[in-house]
Amino acid sequence: MSFSWYTRLLLALASGAALALSFPNYNFSLLAWISVGLLVLASYRARLVVAPLYGFLHGLVFYPICLPWIDVVVQQYGGVGPWTSAGLLALIGIAGGIICAVFSWAVAVASRRSAMLACALAPFLWVALEFARAHLPIIAFPWNLTGYAASGSLPLVQLTTVSGIYGLSFLVAAYGSLVAYAILAGRQRAWKCVLALTAALIFVALGGRYLLPSVAPRFVAHLVQTNFAQVYDYPADWMQVHAAELDELGQISVDAARRIPGLIVWPEAPAPFTLQDPVFAARARQIAQNSGSDFLVGVEDWKRDAAGKWDATNSAVLLNPTGQRIFTYDKVHLVPFGEYVPLRKWLTFTGKLTADLGDFTPGTVYGVGRLPEGRVGAFICYEAAFPDIVRRFTVGGAELLINISNDGWFGRSSAPAQHLMMARVRAVENRRWLLRDTNNGFTVSVDPYGRIAAQLGTDIRGQLDAPYDFRSDITLYARFGDWFAWLCVIASIVLLGMAIAPRKVG
Repeated sequence: MSFSWYTRLLLALASGAALALSFPNYNFSLLAWISVGLLVLASYRARLVVAPLYGFLHGLVFYPICLPWIDVVVQQYGGVGPWTSAGLLALIGIAGGIICAVFSWAVAVASRRSAMLACALAPFLWVALEFARAHLPIIAFPWNLTGYAASGSLPLVQLTTVSGIYGLSFLVAAYGSLVAYAILAGRQRAWKCVLALTAALIFVALGGRYLLPSVAPRFVAHLVQTNFAQVYDYPADWMQVHAAELDELGQISVDAARRIPGLIVWPEAPAPFTLQDPVFAARARQIAQNSGSDFLVGVEDWKRDAAGKWDATNSAVLLNPTGQRIFTYDKVHLVPFGEYVPLRKWLTFTGKLTADLGDFTPGTVYGVGRLPEGRVGAFICYEAAFPDIVRRFTVGGAELLINISNDGWFGRSSAPAQHLMMARVRAVENRRWLLRDTNNGFTVSVDPYGRIAAQLGTDIRGQLDAPYDFRSDITLYARFGDWFAWLCVIASIVLLGMAIAPRKVG
Protein backbone atom coordinates (compact mmCIF):
# COMPACT_ATOMS: atom_id res chain seq x y z
CA MET A 1 0.00 0.00 0.00
CA SER A 2 1.32 3.43 -0.91
CA PHE A 3 0.11 6.89 0.10
CA SER A 4 0.47 10.20 -1.68
CA TRP A 5 2.66 12.86 -0.09
CA TYR A 6 -0.33 15.01 0.91
CA THR A 7 -2.08 12.01 2.47
CA ARG A 8 1.06 11.38 4.53
CA LEU A 9 1.11 15.01 5.63
CA LEU A 10 -2.51 14.81 6.72
CA LEU A 11 -1.89 11.55 8.59
CA ALA A 12 1.10 13.07 10.43
CA LEU A 13 -0.80 16.22 11.38
CA ALA A 14 -3.82 14.17 12.46
CA SER A 15 -1.53 11.97 14.56
CA GLY A 16 -0.17 14.93 16.53
CA ALA A 17 -3.59 16.50 16.96
CA ALA A 18 -5.21 13.23 18.04
CA LEU A 19 -2.62 12.63 20.75
CA ALA A 20 -2.80 16.23 21.99
CA LEU A 21 -6.60 16.10 22.22
CA SER A 22 -6.32 12.99 24.41
CA PHE A 23 -5.13 15.05 27.39
CA PRO A 24 -6.83 17.54 29.71
CA ASN A 25 -8.64 19.77 29.18
CA TYR A 26 -9.79 18.21 25.89
CA ASN A 27 -10.09 14.69 27.36
CA PHE A 28 -10.76 12.79 24.12
CA SER A 29 -8.62 9.99 25.53
CA LEU A 30 -9.70 7.35 22.98
CA LEU A 31 -7.90 9.28 20.24
CA ALA A 32 -4.56 8.34 21.79
CA TRP A 33 -5.12 4.71 20.85
CA ILE A 34 -4.96 5.50 17.10
CA SER A 35 -2.49 8.39 17.16
CA VAL A 36 0.70 6.32 16.91
CA GLY A 37 -0.89 4.16 14.22
CA LEU A 38 -1.59 7.24 12.13
CA LEU A 39 2.07 8.22 12.28
CA VAL A 40 3.11 4.67 11.35
CA LEU A 41 0.88 4.90 8.26
CA ALA A 42 2.35 8.30 7.37
CA SER A 43 5.89 6.88 7.61
CA TYR A 44 5.32 3.53 5.93
CA ARG A 45 7.59 3.18 2.88
CA ALA A 46 8.16 6.92 2.78
CA ARG A 47 11.31 8.15 1.08
CA LEU A 48 14.03 8.17 3.74
CA VAL A 49 14.97 11.78 3.08
CA VAL A 50 11.37 12.86 3.60
CA ALA A 51 10.24 10.45 6.32
CA PRO A 52 11.60 12.53 9.27
CA LEU A 53 9.30 15.36 8.22
CA TYR A 54 6.22 13.38 9.25
CA GLY A 55 7.42 12.79 12.80
CA PHE A 56 8.57 16.39 12.99
CA LEU A 57 5.09 17.60 12.02
CA HIS A 58 3.57 15.31 14.66
CA GLY A 59 5.62 17.00 17.39
CA LEU A 60 5.13 20.46 15.96
CA VAL A 61 1.36 19.99 16.25
CA PHE A 62 1.26 17.95 19.47
CA TYR A 63 3.08 20.28 21.84
CA PRO A 64 1.40 23.63 21.11
CA ILE A 65 -2.07 22.04 21.23
CA CYS A 66 -1.61 20.21 24.53
CA LEU A 67 0.69 22.75 26.23
CA PRO A 68 -0.82 26.17 25.44
CA TRP A 69 -0.43 27.10 29.11
CA ILE A 70 3.33 27.50 28.59
CA ASP A 71 2.65 30.56 26.44
CA VAL A 72 0.40 32.03 29.15
CA VAL A 73 2.84 31.38 32.01
CA VAL A 74 5.85 32.78 30.18
CA GLN A 75 4.00 35.93 29.18
CA GLN A 76 2.41 36.60 32.55
CA TYR A 77 5.31 35.73 34.83
CA GLY A 78 8.33 35.78 32.55
CA GLY A 79 7.83 39.37 31.53
CA VAL A 80 8.21 38.68 27.81
CA GLY A 81 6.07 39.63 24.86
CA PRO A 82 3.65 37.41 22.96
CA TRP A 83 6.04 36.82 20.07
CA THR A 84 8.83 35.68 22.36
CA SER A 85 6.53 33.41 24.37
CA ALA A 86 5.10 31.93 21.18
CA GLY A 87 8.66 31.41 19.99
CA LEU A 88 9.55 29.50 23.17
CA LEU A 89 6.51 27.27 22.72
CA ALA A 90 7.50 26.73 19.10
CA LEU A 91 11.00 25.74 20.24
CA ILE A 92 9.46 23.09 22.48
CA GLY A 93 7.46 21.84 19.51
CA ILE A 94 10.58 21.80 17.34
CA ALA A 95 12.59 19.88 19.97
CA GLY A 96 9.77 17.36 20.36
CA GLY A 97 9.42 17.17 16.61
CA ILE A 98 13.08 16.25 16.21
CA ILE A 99 12.61 13.32 18.60
CA CYS A 100 9.52 12.16 16.69
CA ALA A 101 11.41 12.55 13.42
CA VAL A 102 13.68 9.72 14.57
CA PHE A 103 10.58 7.56 14.99
CA SER A 104 9.17 8.20 11.51
CA TRP A 105 12.56 7.69 9.88
CA ALA A 106 13.10 4.36 11.67
CA VAL A 107 9.61 3.13 10.76
CA ALA A 108 10.26 4.06 7.14
CA VAL A 109 13.55 2.13 7.23
CA ALA A 110 11.91 -0.95 8.78
CA SER A 111 9.00 -0.82 6.36
CA ARG A 112 11.39 -1.43 3.47
CA ARG A 113 11.94 -4.87 4.94
CA SER A 114 8.28 -5.59 5.82
CA ALA A 115 5.13 -4.03 7.23
CA MET A 116 5.25 -6.50 10.10
CA LEU A 117 8.74 -5.42 11.14
CA ALA A 118 7.83 -1.74 10.93
CA CYS A 119 4.74 -2.21 13.08
CA ALA A 120 6.61 -4.43 15.54
CA LEU A 121 9.34 -1.82 15.92
CA ALA A 122 6.93 1.10 16.37
CA PRO A 123 5.71 0.59 19.99
CA PHE A 124 9.19 -0.31 21.30
CA LEU A 125 10.78 2.70 19.63
CA TRP A 126 7.95 5.00 20.69
CA VAL A 127 8.56 4.12 24.36
CA ALA A 128 12.34 4.31 23.95
CA LEU A 129 12.02 7.85 22.60
CA GLU A 130 9.63 8.88 25.39
CA PHE A 131 12.18 7.48 27.84
CA ALA A 132 14.88 9.53 26.14
CA ARG A 133 12.70 12.65 26.35
CA ALA A 134 12.43 12.11 30.12
CA HIS A 135 16.20 11.92 30.52
CA LEU A 136 17.56 14.63 28.26
CA PRO A 137 20.18 16.78 29.99
CA ILE A 138 18.80 20.10 31.25
CA ILE A 139 15.59 19.99 29.19
CA ALA A 140 14.16 16.61 30.27
CA PHE A 141 10.39 16.97 29.88
CA PRO A 142 8.31 13.83 30.50
CA TRP A 143 5.07 15.81 30.57
CA ASN A 144 2.06 14.11 28.92
CA LEU A 145 3.68 10.81 28.01
CA THR A 146 1.32 8.75 25.86
CA GLY A 147 0.38 6.32 28.63
CA TYR A 148 -1.20 9.08 30.69
CA ALA A 149 -3.99 9.31 28.13
CA ALA A 150 -5.07 5.83 29.26
CA SER A 151 -4.44 6.40 32.97
CA GLY A 152 -8.04 7.45 33.59
CA SER A 153 -8.94 3.75 33.40
CA LEU A 154 -8.31 2.39 36.90
CA PRO A 155 -7.87 -1.22 35.75
CA LEU A 156 -5.42 -0.34 32.99
CA VAL A 157 -3.32 1.98 35.14
CA GLN A 158 -2.56 -0.90 37.52
CA LEU A 159 -0.10 -2.09 34.87
CA THR A 160 2.21 0.70 36.02
CA THR A 161 2.99 -1.13 39.26
CA VAL A 162 5.02 -3.51 37.09
CA SER A 163 6.29 -1.41 34.21
CA GLY A 164 5.82 2.20 35.24
CA ILE A 165 4.02 4.62 32.97
CA TYR A 166 6.10 3.35 30.04
CA GLY A 167 4.21 0.05 30.00
CA LEU A 168 0.96 1.94 29.53
CA SER A 169 2.55 4.00 26.73
CA PHE A 170 3.60 0.73 25.11
CA LEU A 171 0.08 -0.68 25.31
CA VAL A 172 -1.41 2.40 23.63
CA ALA A 173 1.30 2.52 20.96
CA ALA A 174 1.06 -1.22 20.30
CA TYR A 175 -2.69 -1.01 19.74
CA GLY A 176 -2.25 1.78 17.21
CA SER A 177 0.55 -0.12 15.49
CA LEU A 178 -1.62 -3.24 15.26
CA VAL A 179 -4.40 -1.21 13.62
CA ALA A 180 -1.86 0.23 11.20
CA TYR A 181 -0.63 -3.27 10.35
CA ALA A 182 -4.18 -4.47 9.74
CA ILE A 183 -4.70 -1.59 7.31
CA LEU A 184 -1.38 -2.16 5.54
CA ALA A 185 -1.61 -5.94 5.35
CA GLY A 186 -5.32 -6.01 4.61
CA ARG A 187 -5.56 -9.51 6.05
CA GLN A 188 -8.60 -10.86 7.82
CA ARG A 189 -6.42 -12.45 10.50
CA ALA A 190 -4.91 -9.06 11.38
CA TRP A 191 -8.33 -7.48 11.74
CA LYS A 192 -9.44 -10.37 13.94
CA CYS A 193 -6.47 -9.60 16.21
CA VAL A 194 -7.53 -5.96 16.35
CA LEU A 195 -11.09 -6.92 17.28
CA ALA A 196 -9.88 -9.41 19.90
CA LEU A 197 -7.55 -6.86 21.50
CA THR A 198 -10.28 -4.21 21.43
CA ALA A 199 -12.71 -6.55 23.13
CA ALA A 200 -10.11 -7.49 25.76
CA LEU A 201 -9.34 -3.84 26.53
CA ILE A 202 -13.02 -2.96 26.83
CA PHE A 203 -13.61 -5.96 29.10
CA VAL A 204 -10.72 -5.01 31.37
CA ALA A 205 -11.61 -1.32 31.40
CA LEU A 206 -15.27 -1.94 32.25
CA GLY A 207 -15.03 -4.99 34.48
CA GLY A 208 -11.60 -4.69 36.03
CA ARG A 209 -12.56 -1.91 38.42
CA TYR A 210 -14.72 -4.34 40.37
CA LEU A 211 -11.65 -6.49 41.09
CA LEU A 212 -9.67 -3.68 42.70
CA PRO A 213 -9.54 -4.09 46.48
CA SER A 214 -11.13 -1.50 48.72
CA VAL A 215 -8.99 0.36 51.23
CA ALA A 216 -9.80 1.57 54.75
CA PRO A 217 -7.43 4.41 55.71
CA ARG A 218 -6.72 4.88 59.40
CA PHE A 219 -5.51 8.49 59.41
CA VAL A 220 -6.58 11.96 58.33
CA ALA A 221 -4.29 14.79 57.25
CA HIS A 222 -5.32 18.41 56.87
CA LEU A 223 -4.26 19.75 53.48
CA VAL A 224 -4.47 23.55 53.62
CA GLN A 225 -5.11 25.35 50.34
CA THR A 226 -3.70 28.84 50.86
CA ASN A 227 -5.18 30.40 47.69
CA PHE A 228 -2.85 33.37 47.44
CA ALA A 229 -2.90 35.28 44.17
CA GLN A 230 0.14 34.47 42.08
CA VAL A 231 2.42 37.43 41.48
CA TYR A 232 5.76 37.83 39.74
CA ASP A 233 7.59 39.13 42.81
CA TYR A 234 6.83 40.10 46.40
CA PRO A 235 7.29 43.50 48.08
CA ALA A 236 9.27 43.72 51.31
CA ASP A 237 6.11 44.33 53.36
CA TRP A 238 4.20 41.33 51.94
CA MET A 239 3.98 39.55 55.32
CA GLN A 240 2.57 42.66 57.00
CA VAL A 241 0.06 43.36 54.22
CA HIS A 242 -1.22 39.77 54.33
CA ALA A 243 -1.09 39.33 58.10
CA ALA A 244 -4.86 38.88 58.40
CA GLU A 245 -4.90 36.17 55.72
CA LEU A 246 -2.02 34.37 57.41
CA ASP A 247 -3.91 34.56 60.70
CA GLU A 248 -6.92 33.00 58.95
CA LEU A 249 -4.80 30.18 57.52
CA GLY A 250 -3.25 29.53 60.90
CA GLN A 251 -6.68 29.32 62.51
CA ILE A 252 -7.98 27.02 59.75
CA SER A 253 -5.02 24.71 60.34
CA VAL A 254 -5.27 24.63 64.14
CA ASP A 255 -9.06 24.24 64.23
CA ALA A 256 -8.93 21.32 61.77
CA ALA A 257 -6.25 19.47 63.73
CA ARG A 258 -8.05 20.02 67.03
CA ARG A 259 -11.26 18.66 65.52
CA ILE A 260 -9.53 15.60 64.01
CA PRO A 261 -5.94 15.17 65.20
CA GLY A 262 -3.62 14.72 62.26
CA LEU A 263 -0.77 16.00 60.13
CA ILE A 264 -1.10 19.56 58.77
CA VAL A 265 0.29 20.28 55.28
CA TRP A 266 0.80 23.61 53.54
CA PRO A 267 1.72 23.70 49.82
CA GLU A 268 4.89 24.64 48.00
CA ALA A 269 5.61 28.21 49.02
CA PRO A 270 3.07 30.42 47.20
CA ALA A 271 4.50 33.47 49.01
CA PRO A 272 7.78 34.64 50.56
CA PHE A 273 7.69 31.92 53.23
CA THR A 274 11.04 31.20 54.86
CA LEU A 275 11.96 30.00 58.31
CA GLN A 276 14.86 32.45 58.24
CA ASP A 277 12.20 35.16 58.62
CA PRO A 278 11.55 35.26 62.39
CA VAL A 279 7.96 36.42 61.85
CA PHE A 280 7.02 33.49 59.63
CA ALA A 281 9.08 31.07 61.71
CA ALA A 282 7.09 32.11 64.79
CA ARG A 283 3.82 31.57 62.90
CA ALA A 284 4.88 28.10 61.79
CA ARG A 285 5.91 27.10 65.31
CA GLN A 286 2.62 28.37 66.73
CA ILE A 287 0.60 26.33 64.25
CA ALA A 288 2.46 23.16 65.26
CA GLN A 289 2.33 23.92 68.98
CA ASN A 290 -1.29 25.15 69.16
CA SER A 291 -2.55 22.20 67.11
CA GLY A 292 -0.36 19.60 68.80
CA SER A 293 0.35 18.22 65.30
CA ASP A 294 3.21 17.67 62.92
CA PHE A 295 3.33 20.43 60.32
CA LEU A 296 4.79 20.07 56.80
CA VAL A 297 5.23 23.40 55.03
CA GLY A 298 6.78 24.51 51.76
CA VAL A 299 9.39 27.24 52.19
CA GLU A 300 12.31 28.98 50.56
CA ASP A 301 15.18 27.80 52.69
CA TRP A 302 18.53 29.56 52.96
CA LYS A 303 21.82 27.81 53.71
CA ARG A 304 25.48 28.75 53.67
CA ASP A 305 27.73 26.79 51.33
CA ALA A 306 31.33 25.85 52.06
CA ALA A 307 32.50 29.29 50.91
CA GLY A 308 30.05 31.06 53.21
CA LYS A 309 27.74 32.14 50.39
CA TRP A 310 23.98 31.98 51.00
CA ASP A 311 22.08 29.62 48.68
CA ALA A 312 18.28 29.33 48.37
CA THR A 313 16.51 26.00 48.04
CA ASN A 314 12.88 25.15 47.31
CA SER A 315 12.17 23.01 50.35
CA ALA A 316 9.61 21.06 52.36
CA VAL A 317 10.17 21.36 56.12
CA LEU A 318 8.56 19.17 58.78
CA LEU A 319 8.02 20.60 62.25
CA ASN A 320 7.05 18.38 65.16
CA PRO A 321 4.27 19.33 67.64
CA THR A 322 6.74 21.35 69.71
CA GLY A 323 7.58 23.47 66.65
CA GLN A 324 11.05 22.00 66.18
CA ARG A 325 12.32 21.37 62.66
CA ILE A 326 12.88 17.61 62.36
CA PHE A 327 13.21 17.09 58.62
CA THR A 328 13.98 19.07 55.46
CA TYR A 329 13.78 18.00 51.84
CA ASP A 330 15.39 20.28 49.27
CA LYS A 331 13.93 19.93 45.80
CA VAL A 332 16.38 18.03 43.61
CA HIS A 333 14.91 18.46 40.13
CA LEU A 334 14.36 22.16 39.50
CA VAL A 335 12.21 23.57 36.70
CA PRO A 336 14.26 24.97 33.81
CA PHE A 337 13.27 28.59 33.12
CA GLY A 338 11.12 28.50 36.28
CA GLU A 339 13.51 27.92 39.16
CA TYR A 340 16.77 28.37 37.30
CA VAL A 341 17.85 29.38 33.81
CA PRO A 342 20.09 26.87 32.03
CA LEU A 343 22.69 28.34 29.69
CA ARG A 344 21.74 31.80 30.91
CA LYS A 345 24.46 33.75 29.15
CA TRP A 346 23.60 32.21 25.77
CA LEU A 347 19.82 32.67 26.07
CA THR A 348 19.73 36.43 26.24
CA PHE A 349 16.99 36.53 23.60
CA THR A 350 14.50 35.59 26.34
CA GLY A 351 15.02 39.04 27.83
CA LYS A 352 13.46 39.63 31.22
CA LEU A 353 12.93 35.90 31.78
CA THR A 354 16.67 35.33 32.03
CA ALA A 355 17.50 38.70 33.53
CA ASP A 356 15.15 38.70 36.53
CA LEU A 357 14.63 35.05 37.40
CA GLY A 358 16.41 34.09 40.61
CA ASP A 359 18.11 30.74 40.75
CA PHE A 360 17.45 28.04 43.32
CA THR A 361 20.17 25.59 44.28
CA PRO A 362 19.13 21.96 43.73
CA GLY A 363 19.10 19.50 46.58
CA THR A 364 21.12 16.31 46.39
CA VAL A 365 19.34 13.81 48.67
CA TYR A 366 15.95 12.12 48.25
CA GLY A 367 15.41 12.15 52.00
CA VAL A 368 12.58 10.49 53.91
CA GLY A 369 11.03 12.03 57.02
CA ARG A 370 9.48 10.29 59.97
CA LEU A 371 6.04 10.76 61.48
CA PRO A 372 4.96 8.94 64.67
CA GLU A 373 3.02 6.40 62.59
CA GLY A 374 5.40 5.90 59.67
CA ARG A 375 7.85 7.36 57.16
CA VAL A 376 7.01 9.96 54.55
CA GLY A 377 8.53 11.13 51.27
CA ALA A 378 7.69 14.70 50.22
CA PHE A 379 8.40 15.70 46.63
CA ILE A 380 7.78 19.14 45.21
CA CYS A 381 5.73 20.30 42.21
CA TYR A 382 7.33 19.35 38.87
CA GLU A 383 9.03 16.30 40.40
CA ALA A 384 5.64 14.56 40.18
CA ALA A 385 6.22 14.21 36.43
CA PHE A 386 9.32 12.04 36.95
CA PRO A 387 8.54 8.40 37.81
CA ASP A 388 12.10 7.52 38.72
CA ILE A 389 12.38 10.44 41.13
CA VAL A 390 9.28 9.47 43.10
CA ARG A 391 10.21 5.79 43.33
CA ARG A 392 13.47 6.83 45.02
CA PHE A 393 11.46 7.94 48.03
CA THR A 394 9.67 4.60 48.15
CA VAL A 395 12.81 2.48 47.98
CA GLY A 396 14.30 4.85 50.55
CA GLY A 397 11.62 3.77 53.01
CA ALA A 398 8.70 6.15 52.40
CA GLU A 399 5.38 4.56 53.38
CA LEU A 400 3.37 7.66 52.44
CA LEU A 401 3.92 10.11 49.56
CA ILE A 402 3.19 13.82 49.79
CA ASN A 403 3.33 16.16 46.81
CA ILE A 404 3.27 19.88 47.58
CA SER A 405 2.86 22.20 44.64
CA ASN A 406 2.06 25.75 43.68
CA ASP A 407 -0.06 25.41 40.56
CA GLY A 408 -1.19 29.02 40.83
CA TRP A 409 1.26 29.83 38.04
CA PHE A 410 -1.03 27.98 35.62
CA GLY A 411 -4.32 29.73 36.40
CA ARG A 412 -7.27 27.63 35.31
CA SER A 413 -5.51 26.32 32.23
CA SER A 414 -5.13 22.63 31.44
CA ALA A 415 -1.83 22.39 33.34
CA PRO A 416 -3.21 21.70 36.86
CA ALA A 417 -5.36 18.82 35.56
CA GLN A 418 -2.41 17.42 33.61
CA HIS A 419 -0.21 17.74 36.71
CA LEU A 420 -2.75 15.86 38.84
CA MET A 421 -3.09 13.17 36.16
CA MET A 422 0.63 12.43 36.39
CA ALA A 423 0.75 12.56 40.19
CA ARG A 424 -2.06 9.98 40.41
CA VAL A 425 0.03 7.53 38.40
CA ARG A 426 2.91 7.97 40.87
CA ALA A 427 0.58 6.73 43.62
CA VAL A 428 -0.23 3.58 41.63
CA GLU A 429 3.33 2.90 40.48
CA ASN A 430 4.49 2.89 44.09
CA ARG A 431 1.25 1.52 45.61
CA ARG A 432 1.23 4.34 48.13
CA TRP A 433 -1.29 6.81 49.42
CA LEU A 434 -0.59 10.22 47.93
CA LEU A 435 -1.49 13.50 49.62
CA ARG A 436 -1.31 16.36 47.15
CA ASP A 437 -1.55 19.88 48.53
CA THR A 438 -1.57 22.92 46.22
CA ASN A 439 -1.98 26.66 46.51
CA ASN A 440 -5.24 26.85 44.55
CA GLY A 441 -6.07 23.33 43.28
CA PHE A 442 -6.12 20.48 42.73
CA THR A 443 -5.75 19.49 46.39
CA VAL A 444 -6.56 15.79 46.75
CA SER A 445 -6.00 12.51 48.52
CA VAL A 446 -5.28 9.59 46.17
CA ASP A 447 -5.42 5.97 47.30
CA PRO A 448 -2.79 3.38 46.26
CA TYR A 449 -4.95 2.27 43.31
CA GLY A 450 -5.34 5.74 41.83
CA ARG A 451 -8.80 6.55 43.16
CA ILE A 452 -9.34 10.10 44.38
CA ALA A 453 -10.53 9.61 47.95
CA ALA A 454 -11.12 13.29 48.73
CA GLN A 455 -10.82 16.58 46.84
CA LEU A 456 -11.07 20.26 47.70
CA GLY A 457 -12.62 22.77 45.33
CA THR A 458 -10.36 25.02 43.28
CA ASP A 459 -9.61 28.68 43.92
CA ILE A 460 -10.86 28.66 47.51
CA ARG A 461 -9.09 29.06 50.84
CA GLY A 462 -9.71 26.15 53.13
CA GLN A 463 -8.56 22.72 54.17
CA LEU A 464 -9.27 19.16 53.12
CA ASP A 465 -9.75 16.28 55.57
CA ALA A 466 -7.58 13.91 53.55
CA PRO A 467 -7.69 10.20 54.41
CA TYR A 468 -4.45 8.27 54.15
CA ASP A 469 -2.50 5.33 55.47
CA PHE A 470 1.00 3.86 55.41
CA ARG A 471 2.15 0.93 53.28
CA SER A 472 5.51 -0.80 53.23
CA ASP A 473 5.18 -3.25 50.33
CA ILE A 474 7.37 -2.58 47.29
CA THR A 475 6.03 -2.86 43.74
CA LEU A 476 8.08 -4.30 40.91
CA TYR A 477 8.37 -0.84 39.41
CA ALA A 478 9.55 0.74 42.65
CA ARG A 479 12.10 -2.02 43.16
CA PHE A 480 13.53 -2.28 39.64
CA GLY A 481 12.72 1.14 38.19
CA ASP A 482 12.57 1.71 34.45
CA TRP A 483 13.47 -1.85 33.46
CA PHE A 484 10.66 -1.96 30.90
CA ALA A 485 11.76 1.26 29.24
CA TRP A 486 15.30 -0.11 28.98
CA LEU A 487 13.88 -3.30 27.48
CA CYS A 488 12.18 -1.17 24.84
CA VAL A 489 15.49 0.58 24.12
CA ILE A 490 17.21 -2.78 23.59
CA ALA A 491 14.34 -4.17 21.49
CA SER A 492 14.38 -1.02 19.33
CA ILE A 493 18.09 -1.43 18.63
CA VAL A 494 17.67 -5.11 17.76
CA LEU A 495 14.65 -4.58 15.49
CA LEU A 496 16.19 -1.58 13.77
CA GLY A 497 19.36 -3.60 13.29
CA MET A 498 17.30 -6.32 11.63
CA ALA A 499 15.82 -3.72 9.31
CA ILE A 500 19.18 -2.23 8.35
CA ALA A 501 21.07 -5.52 8.05
CA PRO A 502 21.61 -6.59 4.42
CA ARG A 503 19.46 -9.40 3.16
CA LYS A 504 21.09 -12.76 2.79
CA VAL A 505 21.49 -13.87 -0.79
CA GLY A 506 20.95 -17.48 -1.80
